[in-house]
Amino acid sequence: MRQPWRVAVVGGGIAGLAAAVRLRDRAPAGTEITVYEQSGALGGKLRTGELAGQPVEFGAESFLLRDPTGAESAAVALVRRLGLADRIVHPTVGQAALVIDGGLRPIPGGTLVGVPGDLDRVTTVARPAADADTDDGRPLVGPDADVSVGALVRSRFGDEVVERLVDPMLGGVYAGRADDLSLVTTMPALARTARVEHTLVGAVRAAQAAAPRAPGAPVFGTLVGGLSTLVEAAVTASGATVRRDAAVRELTPTDTGWRLTVGPTRAPEMIDVDAVVLAVPARPAARLLAGPAPATAAGVGELDYASVALVTLAVPQPRLPELSGFLVPSTEGLLIKAATFFTTKWGHLRRPDGLALVRASVGRYGEEAQLQRPDADLAATVHRELSAVLGEPLPAPVDGHVQRWGGALPQYTPGHADRLAAARTALRAEHPTLVLAGAGYDGVGIPVCVRSGETAADEIITALGGSAR
Repeated sequence: MRQPWRVAVVGGGIAGLAAAVRLRDRAPAGTEITVYEQSGALGGKLRTGELAGQPVEFGAESFLLRDPTGAESAAVALVRRLGLADRIVHPTVGQAALVIDGGLRPIPGGTLVGVPGDLDRVTTVARPAADADTDDGRPLVGPDADVSVGALVRSRFGDEVVERLVDPMLGGVYAGRADDLSLVTTMPALARTARVEHTLVGAVRAAQAAAPRAPGAPVFGTLVGGLSTLVEAAVTASGATVRRDAAVRELTPTDTGWRLTVGPTRAPEMIDVDAVVLAVPARPAARLLAGPAPATAAGVGELDYASVALVTLAVPQPRLPELSGFLVPSTEGLLIKAATFFTTKWGHLRRPDGLALVRASVGRYGEEAQLQRPDADLAATVHRELSAVLGEPLPAPVDGHVQRWGGALPQYTPGHADRLAAARTALRAEHPTLVLAGAGYDGVGIPVCVRSGETAADEIITALGGSAR
């Protein structure tokens, strides 16, 4: 009689938990799923805490409601699967601003991650290069090529569009710089149209047309009660055994699957399983892969990450503009790279006493030394810079929190997608029951991580030769 499958999910972030739910839903009945998380907390960058007596996100704030095709995102589908759809809420204020010359200016409409599809609409914040976006009779990007976003946009629209629009938008998402980030990985829709269109304006408009959105339709959503409710519901639905504070230190192939070495060196625990979903960031993944799959380890290990800190302040009755927040170009010389006015942006967080929650993101790739300051220093600097941008002193905060995320945001350099595809192909050929998921390989954001985890689970089911339920 065939024994139930035993599947290890290494990493308890949302990608690993999505994989566990998918395995429970589609793998044969009786499949034993165990999630190994080296820290004491599940959810990865999804972490809801409490500040001034109410829930507040100390990690990811929201999720995209639609995927690049315009269909419902994987995050929304998972929320529905977990019975949380009635908790989805949308921003009540959607307009954000840019800090330009020390003041706030609304982000122009009609852009794709800051890249304009109408140059006239961005002149309030940047001066596009005159007549640079010409039709040269060939596509902007070759069929198999990848370039940095900054290089492409500079060549067509000039420096100001990159520095005042594109760079702060990408910086807010990746804590990186447009000149270093891959077009294919960070802006896949634009990369596809750039392989057909002869001008960048044309490519932006084609990408926007490929994923139409109803006027006024919300782009983002979050959950009442916080995104940790998604984590908790996923754990419950997966029926997985969860091992916290359980570091997997080694993966060894066996005749029937994999042997995991778990726990401290002095007292290791050896656990045999049939398959492994490896849902941890690139560097720990590369260490685990170095023995059984050195070629894959080398390819994965090239991915670097930026560290950030999120500083949240509870401020009594401030005079905030009716904005969801703002982004800061690096040329402005501020420590803050982005700020969110939580209690303005999200109606369900507003309080009758007028207390406002304001969160600032600090840290860009290559500037990690800026994060070595003590928490109190970071909070004081954020308070001072917020006051300067708003044009008047903010009241002294009554509460605050500094959340540091070391190695949090992947830096996708040009060619990343090809390198990752080659690494995964090599791994699949040699070890089909060991699959990489999430943790920044496929992009950032909750929907991408959920989809990555679900895809990994499907690959495991196929590799084990079972029929999905």
